[in-house]
Amino acid sequence: LTKVSLFSTHLLTHEGMLHLKPRRMILGNLSGPSEFRLLGFSGNSHLELQAVLFVIFLAVYLLTVTENMVIITLIITHPQLHKPMYFFLGHLAFLEACYISVTVPKLLLTLVLRNKSISLPSCMAQLYFFIALVCTECVLLAAMAYDRYVAICAPLHYALAMGHRACLQLATASWLLGFLIAVLKVSFISQLSFCGPGVINHFFCDISPLLNLSCSQRRLAEMVDFISALFTLLIPLSVIIISYTCIIRTVLLIPKAQNRKKAFSTCASHLAVVIIFFSATLFIYARPRRADSRDLNKLVSIIYTIVTPMLNPCIYCLRNQEVKDTLLKVLCSRTALSRVSASDH
Repeated sequence: LTKVSLFSTHLLTHEGMLHLKPRRMILGNLSGPSEFRLLGFSGNSHLELQAVLFVIFLAVYLLTVTENMVIITLIITHPQLHKPMYFFLGHLAFLEACYISVTVPKLLLTLVLRNKSISLPSCMAQLYFFIALVCTECVLLAAMAYDRYVAICAPLHYALAMGHRACLQLATASWLLGFLIAVLKVSFISQLSFCGPGVINHFFCDISPLLNLSCSQRRLAEMVDFISALFTLLIPLSVIIISYTCIIRTVLLIPKAQNRKKAFSTCASHLAVVIIFFSATLFIYARPRRADSRDLNKLVSIIYTIVTPMLNPCIYCLRNQEVKDTLLKVLCSRTALSRVSASDH
């Protein structure tokens, strides 16, 4: 009896170990942080500096949203701006307003609140919308470059090639591609296990800091992210480079200098936006993800998440004569109306 009981006890213990081991592994995967702590710009800074940064970022955010809403309103309400170029500009303005709204509100909260945490689902949602809008902007800028190419290099076919249906298809494809690529990227990242203190050395949930927090096998996620980033950045950039090569060649063949300047002025604002956006995004995303998220990454991220959405409306308004004239006409009419109402009182 004693031998049997000892054997059964050993067998039960052995089976218990076999059943317990997988449970511990599962619990180990789920024992990672359920929330992350965003350091932002408040890691080692004083309260006074955080207050200054809060005022600056709040002012930039409100200015950016207002600028882009003004451009959208101008394009919708003025028939002279119902052209393919301004159709895409309206989409870009809407995208920029959404884009800055994904990251800056949380950044403002981290500057004023002691609790700088963000839950795992909220972090993944922020990452998804951020990636989706970045990818959409890449494709949309390529569509805008193609629009300029057809307008300058094939003006006789412009009305047919860039009709309302074609513009709608290009814009829809830009949004669809952006959001589908984001699904691919985030699905791989969300399957990773995260461990450690869960501190993200960034002001939003970006890819590289999240991969650095992963304690599971992340090679596949890194590879998928790197290849999709190259695909998303380099194909639209190639379309833009080819389009502008053809544009420059065509413009140089125009006999009069004044006509050459007029032709290229329609592209100057778009080209400035492309240079600012792609130089920053290529620096951050077109490289392996194991790079640490240092302060340099945060500063470069500010360029394309905050500075670019703020500058784009200014660039298009200052460099584009039609937008500038429409805006001045609206401002002058508003001023005249206010003067008339003031004189009546």
